[in-house]
Amino acid sequence: MDLQNPVTFGRVYDEHSSAVYAAAMRVLGNPVQAQDVTHDVFLRLWRRPAAFDSSRGDLGAYLRLMARSRALDLWRTAQASGRATDRLKISVGRDEALGDEHPGPLVERDEERRAVRAALGVLPDAQREAVVLAYWGGLTAVEIARRVDVPLGTAKSRIRLGLARLRSELAGVVAEPLAEAA
Repeated sequence: MDLQNPVTFGRVYDEHSSAVYAAAMRVLGNPVQAQDVTHDVFLRLWRRPAAFDSSRGDLGAYLRLMARSRALDLWRTAQASGRATDRLKISVGRDEALGDEHPGPLVERDEERRAVRAALGVLPDAQREAVVLAYWGGLTAVEIARRVDVPLGTAKSRIRLGLARLRSELAGVVAEPLAEAA
């Protein structure tokens, strides 16, 4: 089957688009996002038709699997974004609550923040990015690897090395929170 032939591709789209959309819709529950996933799946098929190997299975199953995988990626990203927003709200809430108390804890917290920012500034760019995406962005190592287009092992190493460097930079300044994060 020649998927680069517009007539053949149109026929494939007509035959499989509703099943691809349904697969995405089951995961996302959002019609607009499901349409975007359907578009992405068929765009990928158009750009890389050789990625489909008919000896490994049916084209419809391949397209539905691509849709489900892409939809799960979007869902996970939304979940991570929500967790990061929740953590930010909790953090802001804590800061507001501390404002009613004595100024001592506020001063200590500001000093800790400055120390953490300074320590992050010492890290190599790749390690800083990995640590920030993991701890403040709420992304997993797999998501970080995809986002910065590096192998999974590289993303994990950057996180591990970045945290080790942060620990050594912050030894004695902010030891307790970093020990809990590890």
